[in-house]
Amino acid sequence: MRFAALAVIAGLAFGQETPPVKSGPAVLQNTGKPMLVPFQCTEDDVVAAGLSCTEEAPCPVYLELDAVAAVGDRLFAVGNLHSAAVTLYSTLLASDDNGQTWHEAAERVRGAGLDRVQFLDADNGWASGEKLSPLPQEPFLMRTTDGGKSWRLRPVFGESAENKLGAIQQFLFTEKDSGTLIIDRGQGADGDRYELYESPDGGASWSFRQSSTKPLTLRRAPAVSTEWRVRADSRTHAFHIEHRSGEKWTSVAAFSVSIGACKP
Repeated sequence: MRFAALAVIAGLAFGQETPPVKSGPAVLQNTGKPMLVPFQCTEDDVVAAGLSCTEEAPCPVYLELDAVAAVGDRLFAVGNLHSAAVTLYSTLLASDDNGQTWHEAAERVRGAGLDRVQFLDADNGWASGEKLSPLPQEPFLMRTTDGGKSWRLRPVFGESAENKLGAIQQFLFTEKDSGTLIIDRGQGADGDRYELYESPDGGASWSFRQSSTKPLTLRRAPAVSTEWRVRADSRTHAFHIEHRSGEKWTSVAAFSVSIGACKP
């Protein structure tokens, strides 16, 4: 995560499975200025994150975007909402009109972040994530079969996911029902650090295939977009969704890094 770097950027401008939390139906209008993802910090958020916030010293909350995918005129950006040190929620932003308006397409997952997104075709897509506090654990995929209108959470480890350490290092679906992914269980993992899994049903279930003390690779590397990217910009204190035309990158939408604060 880039918490330290984002805090600097924001500072310039600012002066059982955990159930998803509904984000509301807010629609963000793109006027050319950085948009503000709505966030209202609750007492439950403060307690769950272990924050120590006061009226005199509130805890700033930041947005971080990690990846973007485009499907025709539809855009999807994934990331998280966090304090200076603790991840609060995942976020999955979507636009159906090439960036003119945006909304949150999936319910936020407490303590988690999303960092990769893939669309195989106009209907089938996945976003990968894991809970991030205190360590990466309980990796999961968000799955859509209707072009991003609705998303369902699919834990990689199924019912045994609770508190199981690991983060999705890579994933790839070559068909709507056939996917592979690599889990990095971290330096302190018991046994082999890296594990390879396969899914025969679009990510609804996963079967262990291989483990190693050395990094594993997928048979086919995930495609890297050469036309779309996410860029953190210190001048505007925002994440920019950019599209490339020839050698030029153009900002299609921007989202403010600073989105609010938690108080008692």
